[in-house]
Amino acid sequence: MKLIRFGAEGNEKPGVQLENGTKIDVSAFGLDYNETFFGNNGIEKLTNWLKENQDSCSVISEGTRLGVPLTRPSKIVCVGLNYAQHAAEAGMEIPKEPVLFFKSTTALVGPNDEVIIPKNSEKTDWEVELAIVIGKKASYVEEADAFDHIAGYVLHNDVSERAFQIERSGQWCKGKGCDTFAPVGPFIATKDEIKNPNNLNLWLKVNGEMMQNSNTSDFIFNVQHVVSHISQFMTLLPGDIISTGTPFGVGLGLKPPVYLKEGDIMELGIEGLGTSKQVCKNYKA
Repeated sequence: MKLIRFGAEGNEKPGVQLENGTKIDVSAFGLDYNETFFGNNGIEKLTNWLKENQDSCSVISEGTRLGVPLTRPSKIVCVGLNYAQHAAEAGMEIPKEPVLFFKSTTALVGPNDEVIIPKNSEKTDWEVELAIVIGKKASYVEEADAFDHIAGYVLHNDVSERAFQIERSGQWCKGKGCDTFAPVGPFIATKDEIKNPNNLNLWLKVNGEMMQNSNTSDFIFNVQHVVSHISQFMTLLPGDIISTGTPFGVGLGLKPPVYLKEGDIMELGIEGLGTSKQVCKNYKA
């Protein structure tokens, strides 16, 4: 199943994208895609509800805005330097355990919304990433049980301001949590749709030029390791997002580095998780 949310910002409704690409409104089901939904077998209940109610669901018109495909989660946990080639281009050693940081939930925007280059930014960068959506409360989870705690997967652009992230004192969060820095979607694919999340092609283009083109098989720490590892340090709640890191090809790693400017267009995708597109705009007060 592919879960979507649609409508104007702040007034999104839950929907489903069918196998033929048609999008339908499932707001009559009575639950949005939130912690309660994911934590109480919502996917299974929605599947059963659709067997009897799908024909009465209205079709969403083409061109309708897609929002973030879940309500604001309790947290977005990210893994840094999780691709061997990306660690190399960043000039950093391969980490001995996952490098963790948080991304602000206020950074979340829909898959095709604008990305705002922050005030005083000079080094805004792109990062295509596979993100995990938690489906069951996870605390001290063993790797062997990690998939039992996953609801599905979603495409994420972990937009980053490198000067804020690296050149200013403190932690990475300053360069990761700016408004609009987490375009997510177009849909959450439930885990049954993605046979092996550790072997998915992913790519990103800027102004039509391929910048990132890799596969999650280059993970240093795979999906089940990441879920288990994070759960040793914090409880993951249903609906929480884990972003698993980006492959090589970011602007920071180019020689000379290249960063985003107003009017630039990012297009990205992951096998089985669709595509998204964001236009960059400068911050305006």
